[in-house]
Formats: sequence, structure tokens, C-alpha cells
Amino acid sequence: MNGIAKKSMMWNLWHGCHKLSAGCLHCYVYRGDAKRDVNSSIVTQTKNFGLPLQKKRNGEFKIPSGTLVYTCFTSDFFVEDADQWRAEAWEMMYQRSDLHFMMITKRIDRVANCLPANWGDGYDNVTICCTVENQSCADYRLPIYKELPIKHKIIICEPLLEKIDLTSYSVGEWIEQIVAGGESGYDARPCDFDWVMELRRISIENHVSFWFKQTGSKFVKEGKLYTIKRQFQHSQARKAELNVEN
Repeated sequence: MNGIAKKSMMWNLWHGCHKLSAGCLHCYVYRGDAKRDVNSSIVTQTKNFGLPLQKKRNGEFKIPSGTLVYTCFTSDFFVEDADQWRAEAWEMMYQRSDLHFMMITKRIDRVANCLPANWGDGYDNVTICCTVENQSCADYRLPIYKELPIKHKIIICEPLLEKIDLTSYSVGEWIEQIVAGGESGYDARPCDFDWVMELRRISIENHVSFWFKQTGSKFVKEGKLYTIKRQFQHSQARKAELNVEN
């Protein structure tokens, strides 16, 4: 998984979350909801909850086979408020084994108690990514993440808030990719190019794919702070040509 697929779509089956750690401070969901006078801390099931099993009039699934489904990107799939709905969500993913579901969580410590009975050593069609935005989050979450029975694992260092040392975690043995990215928004905290390069170095040394996703709004390189408009944050990251495939 490298963030790029011929067919991809978003499946936000519930909306809303609770801020948990440093990376949540300027949450993009909270920013967007504030503009619409929506309380982001109230978790609600959406009208798209059953989307994977919905069909067209001709009997075909609305989501075609082979699609990469970005799952629960306006919440956290493992947020406590959604415990009542999660079993049904897992069942839909199990039935649609022809799709690949990708989710990102900061609640990796809840995953073991939220897996379905037929999970085994993981569903082949599910990637569970773990966010580690700083060293303290890495040191708490990664030992838990490493031991979980998940077929596809990706470490998400976004928003990258400081230099993160992953050398002690033997990432080449158990993850597929490291993703790095800065923070967006007017109040974004700076992301330093050196921090990105450190993660890239770890990826290369461990034969793990690396994806520099976005610069963020404030990007530091060689000691100089650059302010980058939202529409250029992804393209500037691509221009750096730091991505590595393995």
C-alpha cells in the first residue's frame, strides 16, 4: 500500500471523535465542522454506513471490485462511541473481500478488544495504520502495534511534530510503509525537512516503503521557515522526490 490506487474512495461510516493526543490539537475534522456549526465530539453513524453492500439497480455493487476504500477518515474506527456499530462494519468488510479497506487510528491500544471473532491473524483485505506524531506516542503505541495480529501495517507520522527515532523498533520485520507529513491549517505547527529525511533513512535501511505525503502549512528546510498554501502542500512533497518503493 502506498497511498496510490487505480480506484479509491472514502467510506466515512461514522463521524465525530474525541481529541486524544498532541496530533489532534488542530484536527482537520474539527476545523471543518466548526465552519458548519457541527459538534465534532458527538459521534454519529452516517447515511453511508452500509455503503459497501449497497447495489445499483442492475444488481452490481456501488463500490466496484478492486477499490481501495479509505475507511473512517472523519473519525477513528476504534473510538469508544462506535463500539455498538463496529461488529456490523467488520462483517461488511469480511463480505467484501474483493475490496481493500484502509483505516488510521491513534487508539491502537483498543484494537485487540475490538476485533471480530473470525479475525484470526488478520483479514487479508484490511490495513490498519497507526499514527505516531511524536516520540512519546511512538514509544507507547508501537510496541502494542507490533504485537497485534494485523496483515498489513503502516506507520503514519502525520502531523509530524518532532524528530522521531524508530531505530529500536525493527520496522523492517513487520510494517509495509512509513508515511510522513506536516500539519495543515492556519495554526499548524512546523514540520522540519530533517525529521522527514530521518524517517526516510530508517525506511531505506529497513527495506520499507516511504511516502512523503505533504509538507504541511509550515515547513522548515535548512533553518528557513516556509509558509505553503494548502493547494501546494501535496505537490511540493511530490516534487521533493523522496518516495521509496519496496
